[in-house]
Amino acid sequence: MAEWDIRKLQILRTLRERGTVTATAEALRMTPSAVSQQLTNLAKQVGVPLLEAQGRRVRLTDAARLVLRHAEAVFEQLERADAELAAYAHGEAGEVRVGAFSTAVPALVVPTVRALRAAHPGVTVRVREAEAGEAYELLAAGDVDLALSLAAQAPTAADPRFTRVPLLADPLDVALPRDHALADTDGLRLADLAGEPWIFGGSGPWSDITRGACEAAGFSPVQGHSAAGWTAILAMVEAGMGVALVPRMAAVRREGVVMRELTADRPRRHVVAAVRKGAEEGAAVGRVLEALRTVAARLAGPTGTEPR
Repeated sequence: MAEWDIRKLQILRTLRERGTVTATAEALRMTPSAVSQQLTNLAKQVGVPLLEAQGRRVRLTDAARLVLRHAEAVFEQLERADAELAAYAHGEAGEVRVGAFSTAVPALVVPTVRALRAAHPGVTVRVREAEAGEAYELLAAGDVDLALSLAAQAPTAADPRFTRVPLLADPLDVALPRDHALADTDGLRLADLAGEPWIFGGSGPWSDITRGACEAAGFSPVQGHSAAGWTAILAMVEAGMGVALVPRMAAVRREGVVMRELTADRPRRHVVAAVRKGAEEGAAVGRVLEALRTVAARLAGPTGTEPR
């Protein structure tokens, strides 16, 4: 198989366009002798004569024109590669794999994907739902590029493997049955609900968050029922089986449930993103982080702090 040298092919193409060795040398900032030497070497590499004398000048042989016809397809593909690499370098192209906990997917990740499609359509996001522990295992293993979790579940800021990016302080609202005696009470506090049966998971982060918030308000919650999914929790609240703390990101409207914003003892959960140390400098990852921050700021803004 013949050897194809891109640089020499470019010289041959320039000779076809400029007509003379001297003009080719001027265009490429080479000496005429260097141009002639390079084209002689190319002819040896491809095994056919590329130039023939025409008086005091040279002209391309039919073989040279055949070579250039095929080379044009190569030049075109290289131009595309250059364009795609430039887009990648400027964060306009690339794939970013995101591992995110369940409530972050609809509240943060999906709006981020929509925003990127509009502003940076060359950036692709692949989403993988994963709880925090698994998300960080995937991140450490290189199976995802960005992990979303709660700060309480994330590796500490001192972990040398990751860079943490705070995103959102998600308020916790209290879910009450619509006919609850305190459903319309102004200035509702967690302590007002100390005697209620509470609905939360038997273990895990949400159990810790609920217990911690109630204890900070001065009481230990009595667990009336155990459930991990928000659909099940809110269905039990609607049935009058108890009350629950619900992160605003996870709240789903139900006809028989009233979501009340707490006042003085308003609890929050903190959502963070994490990437492998140094990866935040990658252009595509930076685009995703930028879009996540924008979505998170919108959730935390005035419209995001109204109870649902």
